[in-house]
Amino acid sequence: MSTLQQIKSGISQAWDSLLDGWQQLYRRAANAITRFRHGDTPEERELALRSSGWGVLAAEVYDDDDKVVVRVEAPGMEGKDFDIEVLENYLVIRGQKNIQQEHREGRYHVLECAYGSFERALPLPEEVIADEAKASYKRGVLRIELPKSSSARRRRIDVEVH
Repeated sequence: MSTLQQIKSGISQAWDSLLDGWQQLYRRAANAITRFRHGDTPEERELALRSSGWGVLAAEVYDDDDKVVVRVEAPGMEGKDFDIEVLENYLVIRGQKNIQQEHREGRYHVLECAYGSFERALPLPEEVIADEAKASYKRGVLRIELPKSSSARRRRIDVEVH
């Protein structure tokens, strides 16, 4: 095989590897990437021009015998900033992340934080009792416990040994 063919083969393998890695990253992060819509104040318009308006709200959904627990990383907010509801088989989290500027003068050169209103819908693995859900917010993590409906609860069956 000639040197040129070896280089072409190496580039092709590297490209395939890069493409596979990108597709895996996209599949893992696609649902966590959330669009933030900006408001109408001059500060919000300035931030909208400098940022993409996209942010990551990483989530975990844990399912045990009695409940479904959802954890969402949403730093820089307060508990009152969230609106949470169950719609069909989805937990819908809406919120407003307000601008927190440390400096009133100067310009931002790197702006990766997203601000504005957002909505995230997480599929629930089981049927839940929405009226009995509990939510808490601590250290940038929103935690929601959703009790399972009686039809969705798992029941352990012990086997007697004779």
